[in-house]
Amino acid sequence: MPFHRPSLPTLIDRVESDIGSRLLGALARLRRALTTILARAFAGAVHGLYGHQEWIAKQILPDTCDVDVLARHAAIWKVPRKAASAATGPVVLTGEDGSTAPAGTLLTRADGSEYSTDADATIDAGTATVSVTALTAGTAADAVANTALNFVAPVAGISSTATVDAAGIGGGADVEDAEAWRARLIARIQEPPKGGTSPDYERWALEVPGVTRAWVYPKELGLGTVTVRFVTDDAPGGLIPDGAAVAAVQAHIDGLCPVRPDVYVLAPTASPLNPDIRLTPDNQATRDAVTAELADLLAREAMPGGTILLSHINEAISIAAGETDHQLLSPVADVVETTGNMTTLGVPTWA
Repeated sequence: MPFHRPSLPTLIDRVESDIGSRLLGALARLRRALTTILARAFAGAVHGLYGHQEWIAKQILPDTCDVDVLARHAAIWKVPRKAASAATGPVVLTGEDGSTAPAGTLLTRADGSEYSTDADATIDAGTATVSVTALTAGTAADAVANTALNFVAPVAGISSTATVDAAGIGGGADVEDAEAWRARLIARIQEPPKGGTSPDYERWALEVPGVTRAWVYPKELGLGTVTVRFVTDDAPGGLIPDGAAVAAVQAHIDGLCPVRPDVYVLAPTASPLNPDIRLTPDNQATRDAVTAELADLLAREAMPGGTILLSHINEAISIAAGETDHQLLSPVADVVETTGNMTTLGVPTWA
């Protein structure tokens, strides 16, 4: 039967009753009696011991332990926490032909994020394109095209301002969320490596920084093939991974998978869901709540080639804070995706 930790009042009553049963006539329960003081002190100490035992019990299992103890469990099972990774990407410099910005030249963004050039960049025909790497790892250093970067120190013959190239600066990832790390550890325990089964490929993909969900499709491109698709939910550019992320996952899996299969790592193709909803009451707060619930639904259930049930869409709208009634005018049936396509949230229309 389950053990229930006694409350502090229960422990006080037990100790006072125990003292009273052994010191007959001592009036152990008088408010200012020495025995009452001792009973409360003992009960408080015992209550703390029960609390420590309760804490220890939680640390024994990886699904309930604290993060610092989770690190020990993960070390035993060889599931390290994914570290933060630095964003990289090309920037365009302008200036006089022949002028050179040496490798390691520092540039800074308006918010203070700093980047270092990865190689020498020499101006030719008025411009030069050079790859830079953020000095601080994480998604905060990602930058969209045309973002202005300023040289920390002037470089002779080169304009003091550079711009992020069309490809953008990306690939940055934050330290893995503790619960995502815990989920990977539990998956490792429940699905031990088997030399190339579907769970192995999913686990390998999830080991790459920034990857949050992954799916495996054996034989999708023929016998002896394995297709892996994944998303990066927390990336500033959205959940559909860019080419650099795909290349990183491909390289990681290639270094771990058996020799025999042909492994293809691909990004899903976004298939926006643009629901048409008649909402009651129709105000901005309720619209925002419905949008958030729909996003949560897709985060839980959407997958490449998957299906989003119409009933689940209606349920997500119904549980939104503030909603009292609604009509879902579109879609009118389950959303069924073809191979490689993945339902993403588009722009809702409010009828």
